[in-house]
Amino acid sequence: PNSGFKFDNVKRNQLLNDKGFMVPTATKTGTTIVGLLYKDGVVLGADTRATSGTIVADKNCRKIHYMAPNMYCCGAGTAADTDFTTEMISSQLALHSLNTGREARVVTAMTMLKQYLFRYQGHIGAALILGGYDVTGPHLFTIYPHGSTDKLPYVTMGSGSLAAMSVFESQWRPGLSRDEAVEMVKDAIESGIFNDLGSGSNVDVCVITKGDVEYIRGYSQPNQRVAKEQSYRFPAGTTEFIAPKTRTPAEEATAMDVSA
Repeated sequence: PNSGFKFDNVKRNQLLNDKGFMVPTATKTGTTIVGLLYKDGVVLGADTRATSGTIVADKNCRKIHYMAPNMYCCGAGTAADTDFTTEMISSQLALHSLNTGREARVVTAMTMLKQYLFRYQGHIGAALILGGYDVTGPHLFTIYPHGSTDKLPYVTMGSGSLAAMSVFESQWRPGLSRDEAVEMVKDAIESGIFNDLGSGSNVDVCVITKGDVEYIRGYSQPNQRVAKEQSYRFPAGTTEFIAPKTRTPAEEATAMDVSA
C-alpha cells in the first residue's frame, strides 16, 4: 500500500456538504507549553490537561517528552501526533548517536522534526518546543506543524501561549538564576491554566543543564480539590415524594381505554 495520508473522503465530504449535512471538522485542542534560557541551561514547562473538544479527557498527562539524554520536547496539538512524532525522532537520534559515537546535538533533532513535519504540510498537528544542552551550549527551538522553526531565548506555544507570553515579556531578562527561571516558567504556565479553558490542572517542569536533567512532575498543583465547607447529607424524609403504586396489566389497560 502507498504510504502517507489519503484524501479519499474529500469528495464524500463535499457531497455531504452539498446535501446540507455538517462537514466533519478537526477537534479543538488546548495546551500551554513554554521554554526559556537561563544562565546555566534551559527550563521547559507544560500544563497537564488533555482535552477532547469541551471534555477534559485526562487531568494529569505528560506533555514534556524524552528525546535524548540531553534534550526534551514539549508538545501541543493532537496528543497522538505529538507522542508518536517525538517518539520516532527520539529513536532516530539514538541511532544517530550510536553511529557517530557522539551525543546528539539539539539542532540535529530540530532539523529532523522540521523536515518530518514539512513533509506532511501541517496535517500532523504537532506544535513543539525543543530544549536541550549539547557541546555548543543550551538551545531552545519552536517547531510549528507546517515545519517552520524559531530560535529564541523564551518561547510559548498552545492555546494558552498568549497568556504565558505576557509573563515572559514582562519579566524575562538575560542571566536568570535557576530558581528565578523555574518560578517564571511556573508563573507562565499558571497564567495559561487560569486564562485558557484548554489548559488546566498541574505544572510540569524540566530543567536541563550540562550533563544533567531534572524532570519535576507536579511542580505546582494550583487546582487541588479542597474539603467541602459543610456536610451535604440530609436525613431521610427531608424531601417528600408520592408513594409508589403498582398497577396490574388489566388495570393499566382500563386506565388507557379512551374508547368511551
